[in-house]
Amino acid sequence: MQLRSPGADPRSAAARTRSGRRAAGVVAALTAFGLAFGGAASAQAAPPTDKPKPPKPPVVAAKTVVDINLVTVNDFHGRIEQSGTAAGIARLSSAVKEIRAQNPNTVFAAAGDMIGASTFTSFIQQDKPTIEALNAAGLDVSAVGNHEFDQGFADLTDRVMPLALWEYLGANVYDKETGEPALPEYWVETFDKVRIGFVGAVTDELPSLVSPSGIEDITVGDPVEAANRVADQLSDGDDANGEADIVVFLVHEGAATTSVESATDPNTPFGDIVLNANDNIDAIVSGHTHLPYNHVIDGRPVISSGQYGERFSNMEITFDRKGKKITKMQNTIYTMALATDANGNVTQWYAQPDPEVVPIVTEATKVADVLGSVEIGIADAAFNRAQQPGIVNGQPALVENRGGESTIGNFVADVQLWALNQNRPAGSQVEITLMNPGGIRANIDAGSTTYREAANVQSFANTLVTLDLTGAQVKQILEEQWQPAGASRPFLKLGVNEALSYTYDPTAAAGSRITEITLGGEPLDPARTYKVGANSFLASGGDNFVTFRQGKNSADSGKVDLEAMVDYFRTFGNAAPDYAQRAVGVDVVGLSGGVATVKLSSLDFSTAADPKAGTVTVSAEGMEPVTVAVDSAFPTPSAFDEIGRATVTFPVPAGATSQTRFTITTPTGTTSSFVLPIS
Repeated sequence: MQLRSPGADPRSAAARTRSGRRAAGVVAALTAFGLAFGGAASAQAAPPTDKPKPPKPPVVAAKTVVDINLVTVNDFHGRIEQSGTAAGIARLSSAVKEIRAQNPNTVFAAAGDMIGASTFTSFIQQDKPTIEALNAAGLDVSAVGNHEFDQGFADLTDRVMPLALWEYLGANVYDKETGEPALPEYWVETFDKVRIGFVGAVTDELPSLVSPSGIEDITVGDPVEAANRVADQLSDGDDANGEADIVVFLVHEGAATTSVESATDPNTPFGDIVLNANDNIDAIVSGHTHLPYNHVIDGRPVISSGQYGERFSNMEITFDRKGKKITKMQNTIYTMALATDANGNVTQWYAQPDPEVVPIVTEATKVADVLGSVEIGIADAAFNRAQQPGIVNGQPALVENRGGESTIGNFVADVQLWALNQNRPAGSQVEITLMNPGGIRANIDAGSTTYREAANVQSFANTLVTLDLTGAQVKQILEEQWQPAGASRPFLKLGVNEALSYTYDPTAAAGSRITEITLGGEPLDPARTYKVGANSFLASGGDNFVTFRQGKNSADSGKVDLEAMVDYFRTFGNAAPDYAQRAVGVDVVGLSGGVATVKLSSLDFSTAADPKAGTVTVSAEGMEPVTVAVDSAFPTPSAFDEIGRATVTFPVPAGATSQTRFTITTPTGTTSSFVLPIS
């Protein structure tokens, strides 16, 4: 097989010799929770017998130089089906098995989050299809990630680990009462008398990423401290406590960017790991941040393969048994999608689907189709994405518009606010939720709503995240709806929760378009800190909403966005769209001679099924309300949220000042306001 590596960065770590390593020995078979986590099994004495012993086999000289392939992935998140650039487990399995066929001395390892935050086919079956598929693909060992704890520590140890044929490692997870390791700490495999050991650890931010009640029996320690302790144990020459010639650290923690500077930033959790991992650790395989990087830092590979099985890494390791040293550690990242067409559709894959794994995915899909037909609630009316004129198959048609306010975008934000505040302590309630339009991939039709229909709306299995942002930062995020120059879409309209509303001036300069923001009817305080919720994609700064990255105290709830929607419907039974606009355009185009002229926009939703405002009324204390018709035709250009436009001219009340508030109302429930620049 000829390996292809678009964009790979193959670099060889310098040969390194570590003191205290012995070249041979028996690896002890240790157990935790009844699960073996030693490497090679120790030999047992044969029972006495009077039968003549068979002749001894000829002695075969052990190899002096041993080549090992280490194939790694991370953050797979149950992406068992092929979708977009996620190749699916069947193709990933073939890639691993091709390497293993070339070199039987191959280990398939992972850095955590193999399950959890999964797509519907796996999620609806508690990730059993993912576990079965990874078993068939030959996964050998993995660190635990935070999502392995989504349903609690007991679920991990009592359900997930017995189903998984690979070893789950967590050296920094301790029993709260005894302080003893609560999970297997290491696993060792032997090839031609060369032992490669794996130490696993999870991010020490785990307590803030999952439900506290699910991990109340454990504590989480410093990952690098635990890794150093176990690596030293594997390197002390004592076969009784496990020995390894090569030690690989599998850690579910990662760099914030793909740059080497990020990986070595001492002020970050991952930088602390990279800079403080001791010399008994030969390579660091990481994850958690979903970014692909391939560094060599201080002669040691520091890698991550990205996410969802879109890529995998192949580390070629050569060990000189005679010299007791590693002479080669060269990692290459391979992209599963080798070529795409102009529309981004994959036209060439790295590998063909594994026939052993395909039936597992096929059966899981069938089961998910049945379970997906279960009704979860009733939509009183359709929840729609925004639309704009476009071309489909060469003919004019209405197409999705991610630049328009939508009933479904606002509904998702409302659902997420509700879900995040369930069982949340008083004083820490989420006040603002924001939803990116690209994360909404389908409408919800009126009538019976099924599990599958809800899954089709939010198909990425993002989790819900909370973080602290100032009012000024929230304003900047709303400014970032106008995308940077050169972006594929010039404007992305965020769904916002019901209590949040704002006005904007579509003609203003970049950075000054948001004119007013209110929360619960009160002005948003720029200096105050607010608890904000969003899906994990948006919360990480996705779609150029980079100000999210300035948030403090980020915490992953562990709840998948789909779960939130299902729970909402099952709790309330019915859901109805809110036809009030939560953002209104206000452009004061004239103010002279006691008369004001104001252009209003974003007074209507764009789909034909959504009721139209018809009219808009502007009023203030001391003036007669003025009502005018609203133009519901699509504007040009239509990629911005400007549908539902009206020009209102009215006399300014005597005594009005720059603090006088003019109220905007429509028959569809929109309520907003503005002030005039009266000097």
